[in-house]
Amino acid sequence: MLTIPEYYAGKNVLITGATGFMGKVLLEKLLRSCPGVKAVYVMVRSKAGQSPKARITDMINCKLFERLQEEQPNFAEKVIAVNSDLTQPELDLSKEDQSILTENIHVVFHCAATVRFNEPLKDAMQLNVLAIQKMLALAHRMKCLQIFVHISTAYANCDRDWMDDELVSALTPMLIRERPNTYTYTKALAEYLVQQESGDLNVAIIRPSIVGASWKEPFPGWIDNFNGPSGIFIAAGKGILRTMRASNDAVADLVPVDVVINTTLAAAWYSGSQTLNRPGNILVYNCTTGGINPFHWGEVEYCINMTFKTNPLEQAFRRPNVNLRSNPFTNQYWTTVSHTLPALLYDGYLVLTGHKPRMMKTITRLHKTMMVLEYFTSHSWVWNTDNIAMLMAQMSPEDKKVNRCFPAPSPTQ
Repeated sequence: MLTIPEYYAGKNVLITGATGFMGKVLLEKLLRSCPGVKAVYVMVRSKAGQSPKARITDMINCKLFERLQEEQPNFAEKVIAVNSDLTQPELDLSKEDQSILTENIHVVFHCAATVRFNEPLKDAMQLNVLAIQKMLALAHRMKCLQIFVHISTAYANCDRDWMDDELVSALTPMLIRERPNTYTYTKALAEYLVQQESGDLNVAIIRPSIVGASWKEPFPGWIDNFNGPSGIFIAAGKGILRTMRASNDAVADLVPVDVVINTTLAAAWYSGSQTLNRPGNILVYNCTTGGINPFHWGEVEYCINMTFKTNPLEQAFRRPNVNLRSNPFTNQYWTTVSHTLPALLYDGYLVLTGHKPRMMKTITRLHKTMMVLEYFTSHSWVWNTDNIAMLMAQMSPEDKKVNRCFPAPSPTQ
């Protein structure tokens, strides 16, 4: 088989969600590790008065792309912004852009999704479900397509008008049943849609667990948002977060974003290389850590406290000291004592000194995030990673170094 850089050489790649957390890392790693790639088309909508081209220009000038800029100063010439809105009919693509994409694209990475766990079901369906259906329809028209990679999205097979928002909200708990939120519900539906509508397309599905900051590439610790666990860790380091509901024995299935992207690029290489031999095949890659390097929430607590005590953050509210509690009643008590009351007292002090109160707003936002994560910090799952192992076994020694698909050992190892 060709090496990964050899496979991508001369190919045209299409990425949706390139302005998102994972999409940025995918774009950077693809261009840097596969310098022979011909062009990367990114589907982007206008936003806040900025054109798609202007948004991409701003994005590739951020710190994430500095290493790429040094190694390949002209890399931006390969990045082509395509005006598109995934929630609109025919993806809001012009006839000219449709023709360009259907005639030239070899590899599709569908990264676009709303990652808000409790997005209203109607909104989650628009981007996580109907968008993948439209992308598959476009993919079926692509004459040169070798592989369609579906990442972190969700699906529902719905092509009729929705009920009013109030009725949908009322029915959501019944629809998602035992699933913890609309995100995981629509993600499951998306995979079902891919299976039903992929036809003879070559498809790979990447299933990352909780995606966190980069492990190594393009440099350690890169992240561009404080969603999910990242926000929790920062709040703990600032001394704002003092108590959180979690099971010490539950596996904290955190996976670095660069490991997910390495898996994604390698999966496209492997399945794309098998186009002639495996038509219509769908391979699923569980990009998780629990079965390989298990790291428990009790260890997370220890690492957070030790890290921020050794390397304190600037302008911390209090000395870091977070405690994870499995009992919901105990956690609620300490939430009131160590979060709500101090926040009220601090806001009172701010008002008395002529400043605008802000701590209760911060605490309220923090509590909403913790409620969303509570289901995942209190349960454990073990996913099958045989396909990841198979993927690594197929790679050359050099590809294994450049596109490592297994994450680092846990911090306590």
